[in-house]
Parts: sequence; structure tokens; C-alpha cells
Amino acid sequence: MRTGGQRPSKRGSRDARRSGAARGADAARAASPAPLSVVILAAGEGKRMKSAHPKVLQPLAGRPLLKHVIDTARTLAPAAIQVVYGHGGEGVRSALEVEPVSWTLQAERLGTGHAVLQAMQHIPDGHLVLVLYGDVPLIGRGTIRELLALAGPRRLALLTMKADDPQGYGRIVRSARGLVQRIVEERDATRRELAIHECNTGVLACPAQLLRGWLARVKPDNSAAEYYLTDVIALAVKDRIAVRPLIAPRVSEVLGVNDKAQLAQLEAVWRAQAARELLREGVTLADPARLDVRGEVAHGTDVFIDVNVVLEGKVVLGDRVRLGAGCVIRNSEIGADTEVFPHCVIDGALIGPGCNIGPFARLRPTATLAGSVHIGNFVEVKNSRLGAGSKANHLAYLGDARLGERVNIGAGTIVANYDGANKHATLIEDDVHTGSNSVLVAPITVGAGATIAAGSTVTRAVPAGKLTVARARQATIEGWRRPVKSKK
Repeated sequence: MRTGGQRPSKRGSRDARRSGAARGADAARAASPAPLSVVILAAGEGKRMKSAHPKVLQPLAGRPLLKHVIDTARTLAPAAIQVVYGHGGEGVRSALEVEPVSWTLQAERLGTGHAVLQAMQHIPDGHLVLVLYGDVPLIGRGTIRELLALAGPRRLALLTMKADDPQGYGRIVRSARGLVQRIVEERDATRRELAIHECNTGVLACPAQLLRGWLARVKPDNSAAEYYLTDVIALAVKDRIAVRPLIAPRVSEVLGVNDKAQLAQLEAVWRAQAARELLREGVTLADPARLDVRGEVAHGTDVFIDVNVVLEGKVVLGDRVRLGAGCVIRNSEIGADTEVFPHCVIDGALIGPGCNIGPFARLRPTATLAGSVHIGNFVEVKNSRLGAGSKANHLAYLGDARLGERVNIGAGTIVANYDGANKHATLIEDDVHTGSNSVLVAPITVGAGATIAAGSTVTRAVPAGKLTVARARQATIEGWRRPVKSKK
């Protein structure tokens, strides 16, 4: 006979199972990562830049410093990116108006803690907050992900660095057990604290609810009379919230930019990183230190790049492409086996396979070359299409023109496409030859197989398969004398 209570009913068993499932769901929800909000501080004036432009708009590898940070933040797929701006604010917003970010004005610059607090009004308590800086452009996605993994419901993750020369940085103060206790700014540090080489980067991640509470408790009790974001570390320790430090794998990732010398230093770091990546992928660089990559480069095999080449925007280089010294390639695609000789400028062009370009050639936006086209020295092509095997080898201008196949443009030939108000089109059909120093006044059509004699200025349609001569009659004036300057 049982004396220890009733046997549970089947309904009670179902309720117990349901409550257990609910508890499991709650645990799963608690274990799932919180939505991420990124706060980018970009309100600094940057007086040491000695520039009329805000510091965060100074260019690094062809893009504003702040643009680099936004691009990196976007790779994290955050719920929102909050940019706190101040000095030159409208200029900053205007320059980056297409970016998918929210803008928060810090009207009074009262310190980093005050800046973050301005953004917190737009961030829900349930989010994880990541603080980045608009003048720290090279921080890597991998490092940030590692930092975010250290943060949690009751954990603050802090990115630090080991600096050979810590001058100018806040110092990380640890306990005898190696636990982070606080951050002391250099101007407020003791001599003993100044000897510390582990420094604050300013980058941290923690739950929004905790950060909001700490920021409300920060006081401007320091030599600068500012609200320091760094003070939240001591408050976290006081509240028994774990501070998880991560030492940056490379100091260059967390270096800030305060003057043009530091900007040049980071430009060199970027240049070296881009060159190393291309070398690892099999591109041959004549001198890795003399290549500037200011965008994205896609390439095939056995590509060769000579010295002092600049690649901007989106550049595609096919197999066995060779770029000569001093070339600037911007937002262009170059087909396999094409060689670009030294000192060419190629902007917004589509170049087919097996072409020869330059030296000293210029291809302007929407220039399109089919295979085996030759563009020689001091030739400019703008908004024109050249068919396979066509050539313009010397001193020519082709604007708003459509050329067929195997066309030969003689030295000094120009297409006069602009009347001072409007651009006009020229059609040059297959197998046309133009003699040296010809002028084709658009709009005009030159029929297939036509030849235009040297020195001609043609203003009407040129018939196919015939020789067209359009020159003034040569005359010699007897008795003419060249004017002589009067003696003073």
C-alpha cells in the first residue's frame, strides 16, 4: 500500500513534458546570439590633419576612412549600423549618403562615452553592441568575429593591443591574477601605469542593457572633463561582469589615424596587404612595394604587373594579361593575352582578348574593344566600339564612334564629334583605311572598304570601296614675304 502521495495523472505527465519543452525552448532562445548593433564613432574633427575635410573623409586606398569601417561592419550582417557624427557632419553624411546606416548627431563633443550614449537611444536592450571607430580603418572581420564570440549576456569583450611604443594610448590595468581591472588614459596615468605596454583600442562588445546603465553612471572626473567610454570597464568589474580581453593579432589592424603621417603609414600597410594577397594567388608583381590597389581585383593565371601600377574600383584581368609600368586601370575589364604598355590610363573600358594598348594611350568610359585591337601611343578612345582586328596606332582621337572589323585609323586622324553643344555619332564600317591627318566631321558614315586620303576633311558620307579625297587645292603664292618684326 502506497503512503507517499498520489500517482501522477497522464494529464500531469503531459503538462510536465510541455513545461520541459518550454524550458528547453527558453534555453535555446537564451543560447541564440543576440541581434547585433554596430556603433561607429565618427565625430572627431582631426585638427592634426590640417585639412578642410573631416578626418573620417580622408582617403585611404581611394576610399574615405569611414567607408572602410562601414564596409567591414556590413560583413557582420548587423541589425543596424549607427554612425555618430559631429564635426563637418553634413559633409560626412553627404559623402556617404548611399550607405545603409543610421546617422546620430553628437552636437557637443563631450567624449567617447557621451558619443556612444547618443546612439544608444536607437538600440534595443536585447541587442549586442559593437563599438568601432571611423578613423580605425583596417580592423579585420576575423578579429571582430573573435571578439564578438567572447561577449555574452554577462560578459564584456574588450580588444587590446601590445604596443612597442604605447605613447598616446590608454593603458590596460590588470590585477595580479591577470584580470582586466580598468583602463587609464595616458594623461591620467601614474608613472607605473605609463610603463604598461598593453593598450586600449577602444573597440568593445557588450549587451546593450548593461552598456546603457554604465554610460549613465560615467562621470567626467578626469583631466579632460569628458565622459570616457573606457570608464565602463571599471564599472563592469565593480558589477561583477566578466571582462574578456582579446589582444589584436596585428597592431596595424587597430591603429587610428590622427595626422597625414599616420595616414601614409596605414596606406603602406594596405598596399603591402593587397600585394601579398595577389602574390599568394599567383600574380607576378615586378615590385610588391610599388603597386596600389584601391578597390577589388579579379584575375586569371599568369598575370604580370610592372611597377607603379594603380588599380582602382573593380578591375578584372584575364589570363596572361600584362600591365606595363605606370598604368592606371579603373573600373575596367581586360581580356586574356592583352598587353597594356607603360603609362596608359584605362577608365571604364571593356577590352577583349589579345589586344595591344599603348604606350601613353587613354581609354575613357564605355570604350569597348573586340579581340586583337591595337591602340597605340597618344591615342584616345571615348564611348566608342572597335571591331576585331582594328587599329589606331598613333596620335588619334575616336569619340562616339562605331568601328567595324579590320579598320585602320591613320596617324593624326580624329573624329570631330562635338559641335560645342551636342555629341554626334560616326559609323566606320569594316576594312576602312583613313590616311594620316584626316578629320571625320560627325555625324558621318564611312562605307565598308573605303579609303580616305591623307589630309582629308570629310563632312559627308563616304561611299564603300572607293577612294575619297577632300583637300584644299595646293597653291604657291609668288612674291609673298614672311612678316618681319620691327626693330626696337
